[in-house]
Amino acid sequence: MSKTASSKETKEKKETAPTGIGGGSIRDALLVPTLAVITGLIIGGIVMLVSGSNPIQAYGALFAGSFGSPSAILSGLQAYFATGDNTLLIKSIYPFTESLVTATPYIFAGLAAAIGFRAGLFNIGAEGQFFIGALCSAFIGYSIKDLPMIIHLPLALLGGALGGAIWGMIPGYLKARFGAHEVVNTIMMNWIAFRLSDWLLKGPMQASNFRPVTPNVFASAELPRFFEAPLRFNLGFFLALLAAYLVYWFLFKTTLGFEVRSVGANPDAAKYAGMNIIKNFVLVMSLSGALAGLAGTAQVLGVDHWVGQGFSAGYGFDAIALALLGKSHPVGVVLSALLFGFLRSGATNMQSVAGIPIDIISIIQGLVIVFIAAPAIIRWFYRIKSLKIDEQTVLTRGWGK
Repeated sequence: MSKTASSKETKEKKETAPTGIGGGSIRDALLVPTLAVITGLIIGGIVMLVSGSNPIQAYGALFAGSFGSPSAILSGLQAYFATGDNTLLIKSIYPFTESLVTATPYIFAGLAAAIGFRAGLFNIGAEGQFFIGALCSAFIGYSIKDLPMIIHLPLALLGGALGGAIWGMIPGYLKARFGAHEVVNTIMMNWIAFRLSDWLLKGPMQASNFRPVTPNVFASAELPRFFEAPLRFNLGFFLALLAAYLVYWFLFKTTLGFEVRSVGANPDAAKYAGMNIIKNFVLVMSLSGALAGLAGTAQVLGVDHWVGQGFSAGYGFDAIALALLGKSHPVGVVLSALLFGFLRSGATNMQSVAGIPIDIISIIQGLVIVFIAAPAIIRWFYRIKSLKIDEQTVLTRGWGK
């Protein structure tokens, strides 16, 4: 074989390399997001240094608050195997399990935004869908008595998913039928959900006359916890991972998922090929709403067991950032959600131990998203050549298209 033929064959092999998150090789897909996170942490450290704080101490406290102290975990294990007392062990693994608890609704909400992006739709309504899903699951959880867990818990989960799906289907139908832009409609649906929840929590669903909260759900509707108090780690985390797998299977292993991605890449070509654009828009927005509703459901049934005003910590809005960071791929969304969960969980410890305001975490998250949204900055800074991407996710389209 000649040298020219060998060179040509090598080039063809490179071009047909396995694809990763969002298209391109796995290395290409992970390089820029990883560097964006590292750069965000570095700039965050500089901000701390300028403000007179010690970034090393701050990040040490952040790590301890997110993962726990290795020495404390080791001591807890030694005490448990020596005496059978798990008090120290539970205390030592508390930070890590709380990070997973925080990441659980992030996974659901991030998947909600990601599946919309795959279809070229910008679902900004995940926050409202989060509220509606939480209210529906809470209502089923506290209003139905004397049901076994095997029936009550799935019913509450289904109610939360259905509530979010209906809330997402409305702007999806308006987009498909009348060309109304989903960004405006989902924002308006958010405000309707907020005001509706205020009315319900101060009226029909209020537990008492003093606090705008719902009654606690019955134990038969609670997601089982794996450890005793104060650990709150529950089945919801594994349900979120299952949801991520199902979204991956739907998008990349089914004909309907191929249609969704085709509509997102080029709706005109998809329509010419005989794909039903209206059906796909309504389907995707319904699935997106269901996932966002499950985020609220997991928080209610697994952690809080009730819904109150200000229930969400902005999970629905952070979902957009998660989907961007994860390249709208389920695996990327899970990794991004874990990152946000660990950052949020460790921020409290960073504030109490190092005296760093908890808002610094929001600054770091914002910087990461800026670098993800403008990857040319990272490529320029680290002198990375422009990467060829085989398939790009369309985030949003023009008005009325």
